[in-house]
Amino acid sequence: MSQTKWLWLVVAIFVIASAVLFVQARNLQKEVQQDRVLLEQHSVNKQILDFTQAFIDKVLRAKGEVSFDDRLQLESMVRDLKDDAILAEWTKFVNSQTPAEAQEEVKNLLYLLAQKVQP
Repeated sequence: MSQTKWLWLVVAIFVIASAVLFVQARNLQKEVQQDRVLLEQHSVNKQILDFTQAFIDKVLRAKGEVSFDDRLQLESMVRDLKDDAILAEWTKFVNSQTPAEAQEEVKNLLYLLAQKVQP
């Protein structure tokens, strides 16, 4: 084979290899993006579940009045969720005027928290 044909063969192989690597890189980039979304959702789910567990432990299972420190911790956890709907429901619960209203708002809050957890 002449030197020119070898050169064209090498160039063709390089172009084909580059195209294959480019396609693989794009596919990997898409997978990484999907993994980032899943990781973010997992993180949000964990925060919601951590708050739910703390709420159950410190409010629903409380033997008496909820301490100031516990209320402050729960408030901080709610705000860290950065979810307007959960914060609004939390505010309704905290601002309840009667035990019956508080019970209703607890049910609404727990229902919303369960709805926010994504599979």
